[in-house]
Amino acid sequence: MLPRVILHTATSLDGRITNFPADLELYYTLAAQWNPDAILFGSSTILAAPTLEVPAEHRKMFTPPADGPDPRPLMVIADSRGRVRCWETLRSWPYMRDLIALCSGSTPDEYLDYLRQCRIGVIRAGEQQVDMRAALEELNRQFGVRTIRVDSGGTLNSVLLHEGLVDEISILVHPFIAGGRADPTLCDPLHAGIRDLQVPLTHRHTEVLGNGIVWSRYTPQKTG
Repeated sequence: MLPRVILHTATSLDGRITNFPADLELYYTLAAQWNPDAILFGSSTILAAPTLEVPAEHRKMFTPPADGPDPRPLMVIADSRGRVRCWETLRSWPYMRDLIALCSGSTPDEYLDYLRQCRIGVIRAGEQQVDMRAALEELNRQFGVRTIRVDSGGTLNSVLLHEGLVDEISILVHPFIAGGRADPTLCDPLHAGIRDLQVPLTHRHTEVLGNGIVWSRYTPQKTG
């Protein structure tokens, strides 16, 4: 069974997903409403993220209860090429209960050995690239993942949209012109090797929040 997939993204008014002061507190407050079982990242997003010092209060806040199941989500990173080498640092973050790498048949054996040494769970799906549909099905089958929030850039987003795997798109448009280069954006199909990507959407809800951020939610229309 496929999990429910939500793309939740903060953008500037001119469509950038970087180079502007995103309201991260609002972003994560709204993100929590889906109570995801896993959060999916692309390798480029992880590599571009700064190494953040985890505040002491966060460690206490995200410490799981001594008894009962751990409510924190899984951290899942699609990394067919074996680029992410900071798994031990990621393991120290208190926000996730465990780590999983999505790999493919082309992932180097050296990298798979490295993941085993780091005690990282691995799902292999696809030949040259990660077969996201198969990988999501395995996340559901092996780990009981029913809802996934995607925290990634336009490459992985494009793959998920192209494969018809996205159930909801949530956009926080900030009152800010970021300027600069035209990418990265919410959707970068050419970077994903997709020549044409057009996804009609059904509008579900829009509201203007107190700080001028416009929050809109859409459902991709299933085609074909």
